[in-house]
Amino acid sequence: MPKFSANISMLYADLPFMERFAAAAKDGFPAVEYVGAYDHAPELVAETLEANGLQQALFNLPAGDWAAGERGIGCLPDRVDEFQEGVAKAITYGKATGCTKINCLAGKAPAGADRTEFEAVLVANLKYAAPRLADAGIKLLIEPINQRDIPGFFVSTTDHAERLIDQVGSDNLYIQYDFYHMQIMQGDLIPTFERLQPKIAHVQIADNPGRHEPGTGEINYPFIFSELDRLGYDCFVGAEYMPAAGTSAGLGWMKPFI
Repeated sequence: MPKFSANISMLYADLPFMERFAAAAKDGFPAVEYVGAYDHAPELVAETLEANGLQQALFNLPAGDWAAGERGIGCLPDRVDEFQEGVAKAITYGKATGCTKINCLAGKAPAGADRTEFEAVLVANLKYAAPRLADAGIKLLIEPINQRDIPGFFVSTTDHAERLIDQVGSDNLYIQYDFYHMQIMQGDLIPTFERLQPKIAHVQIADNPGRHEPGTGEINYPFIFSELDRLGYDCFVGAEYMPAAGTSAGLGWMKPFI
């Protein structure tokens, strides 16, 4: 039976960020994840997790200026120093919260950019981050994200993620497999997951179209959940979607599993 993590960067968006932990726990989530909590002291985040009986499933490396539309800096040639500083900061938060998985958002390449240069920067940054996170007992993940929602995002297919893993050559680099993004970009969801399962450390879900909760679109999530069970996936499933009509009111899809 799957166990779910509430992505509180998207869920409970009507509440202040630090109040979303309690709301997720009240609704039966055993864990939370989010883009990042870097505006709050790591000790406060850890205390809030403990107070609500929650695990920290995953968060991202510092992703640049999110409010300005940045979606990661991993591939950006002029942000390498910032990336390296972000690795150290993320490790601090990971240790404080007991989080063992941190995702790297590759970022967006400008139109017409030399992809060879951006690829080299991303590979070098992942080579820098992977052993440092490993030393802290934390897995490093890379996430393919669809080009419709984030035009120009540098890594948008599992094939590209696999190539990056091969180039980096570390046993501490994994894929974050988001069924929503992969439905848009390539489909064939379960066969792809099964083939890549040894390289997948975390999965996320949303339905398509709309990126709303499971059951609102074309993806057969009862089948996907049963297949994850069959394949022995026992990590958290991140609920990373935009609620169609309020988070708590839309959790009927999860009731059979809690």
